[in-house]
Amino acid sequence: MTSEKMALTSREELNAELKALLLEAYENGLDVEGGFECRNGVEHPDWDVVVTEVEKNEQTE
Repeated sequence: MTSEKMALTSREELNAELKALLLEAYENGLDVEGGFECRNGVEHPDWDVVVTEVEKNEQTE
């Protein structure tokens, strides 16, 4: 993941960026589980993001 902004145009691209961000945070010792408020000012919607660890299945890469 780089510091350059990438124009996300699909859910797949969004998922890939979220996956990379969470993995980088985890590998750097951050606790990524829990809730995160994403406040974006009056021009844009706000979001509440909840991250939960899930059990791996046989098909997980």
